[in-house]
Amino acid sequence: MRQRILFVRGLLMALLVFVVCGAAFAAKMKTKNIIFVMTDGMRWEEVFRGASDELLNKENGVSDEAAYRQKYWRETPSERRRVLMPFFWTAVAQKGQVYGNRDLKSPSRVENPYWFSFPGYSEIFCGYVDPGVNSNDLINNPNVSVFEWLNRKPAFKGKVAAFGSWNAMSYILNSERAGFLVNGGLDLVTGKLSDRQELLNRIKAETFGLSGGAPPDSLTFYSALEYFKQNKPRVFFVMVGHTDVAPHKNRYDEYLDAARYFDDYVKQLWYAAQAMPEYRGTTTLILSTDHGRGEAGGGWKSHAASIPGSEKTWMAFMGPDTPVLGERKNAPEVTSSNIAATIAALLGEDYNAAQPKAGAVIKDVVKGR
Repeated sequence: MRQRILFVRGLLMALLVFVVCGAAFAAKMKTKNIIFVMTDGMRWEEVFRGASDELLNKENGVSDEAAYRQKYWRETPSERRRVLMPFFWTAVAQKGQVYGNRDLKSPSRVENPYWFSFPGYSEIFCGYVDPGVNSNDLINNPNVSVFEWLNRKPAFKGKVAAFGSWNAMSYILNSERAGFLVNGGLDLVTGKLSDRQELLNRIKAETFGLSGGAPPDSLTFYSALEYFKQNKPRVFFVMVGHTDVAPHKNRYDEYLDAARYFDDYVKQLWYAAQAMPEYRGTTTLILSTDHGRGEAGGGWKSHAASIPGSEKTWMAFMGPDTPVLGERKNAPEVTSSNIAATIAALLGEDYNAAQPKAGAVIKDVVKGR
């Protein structure tokens, strides 16, 4: 009997230590909200070098070479990337951390061996590679994402939402099971709607010729922005896709424009958050892509395991718990599998304990880890 009492006491003490330590870890994090924005299939080369001289021509679908050179060409890579993604380089890189510039020995890559979208997003959301997730077929992902895992917790229940231009997003996040809003493709937004959201729903429903697989990024983004303002989720994901659609069409001009709009969308969403007391000073912004693309020449138009460069990615973080280290140089390699646990850690949660297969937290991104 005495041994049983001692065992119970020891168990209770261990549980108390676990709870206290967990609470202490959560308490020291300033991040209460996550905004995670991805642009599909955008190469690291344009992110870090800006427009490519080799691709700015009619052979790569540029409709007006002179106009696009005036718009995006500058003499140095730093000038070119700043004119292409001004918010990224004047705000995020200045106040956060950016990974993936291989010219500076800061590698970022996917771990999955497929190098295309569905497996790429699944790896990012779940934190590990599932060999069974190996196609872009519209089949519900059997794996639980970090978003679903967070939504099961009382602190985040009903405060998670995801929007994606690609209709596959509903399958990647398994909206039937997930328990939170997943708006993919031309899905109409439901719930608390503003007049503007109702108009956006009507445009989605009444415009002929729109593709559910790849509708305009503008429809996805402004629907997401209105939802964000009306519902104030704590964990918010947005994916835009024309940086992948345009290369597949051999339209380098549209690809550059899509990258520029992505940057502006991130800026709008960030400023909207900073204008609300629920987010100001307590929100971390994360940016990334699901895969890379081939190199200049014909390879840039597509991506696959057979196309070198498709595994190369990039990522960026900015928020109250991320030390300001800027554009990383000579940094340890990061992978898409690291993002899920890093999201959780920024919110004071331990995803690795719940999902041991997940990649580790990027310690440099999370102060105190």
